[in-house]
Amino acid sequence: MTEGFADFAGSVAVVTGGASGIGLATAETLAERGARVAVLDLKPDVSEPLTGIRCDVTDNASVTEAIDAVTERFGGIDIVINNAGIGAQGDVTANGDDEWHQVFDVNVVGIARVSRAALPHLRRSAHAAIVNTCSIAATAGLPQRALYSASKGAVLSLTQAMAADHVREGIRVNCVCPGTVDTPWVARLLDTAPDPAAERVALAARQPTGRLVTAAEVAHAIAYLASPRSASTTGTALAVDGGMQGLRLRPAQS
Repeated sequence: MTEGFADFAGSVAVVTGGASGIGLATAETLAERGARVAVLDLKPDVSEPLTGIRCDVTDNASVTEAIDAVTERFGGIDIVINNAGIGAQGDVTANGDDEWHQVFDVNVVGIARVSRAALPHLRRSAHAAIVNTCSIAATAGLPQRALYSASKGAVLSLTQAMAADHVREGIRVNCVCPGTVDTPWVARLLDTAPDPAAERVALAARQPTGRLVTAAEVAHAIAYLASPRSASTTGTALAVDGGMQGLRLRPAQS
């Protein structure tokens, strides 16, 4: 446990897509700060103190079984991190109907499935919180990301609607909007580029900080939103994007 920072002591947290990247960094951060953490993933290969539970967020029965397994083991749920997601590339002509349905099924409907399964348990928590992983793609027009951006725009709207629905039940709902994060998914994306090194430089350069966001930085933002210390924060989209959304810098002087 991080010394002097145990705001999640006694809490039970669920992190979907928690076996790698942002999800794993978040699960580890919450555990370090005192939470008992269940990682829900298709391949939940995690080590103690994390508890891995197989879950397919596109299958309602799988989600229900996973949430039941969490509550049977830990006795309740206080925090849900809806992080499971998949990507897509191309303009609006690039993806067929099946891929559109698949991406929305994971990125949007998956959040609904997990949240509705967890809600009865969250209602019994004294400090319930849901945090959804959104994206800079929800608020900025990015080239060749039509389908992915549409799904993340839906996540942003869903987050705000859920926050309104559940605020009087004592359940806070927020989302985090990362920029381009240095994760295994981005590494695989770079591997498909004609010049992976040049593509990495371009992705880093479009963020005013001049580098990719780290998974740990996003994890700490998620932890802030989930923390009982943030009891007045709900319906918020927190950008962790190196200034990409809000800053308009002049070209660097050579």
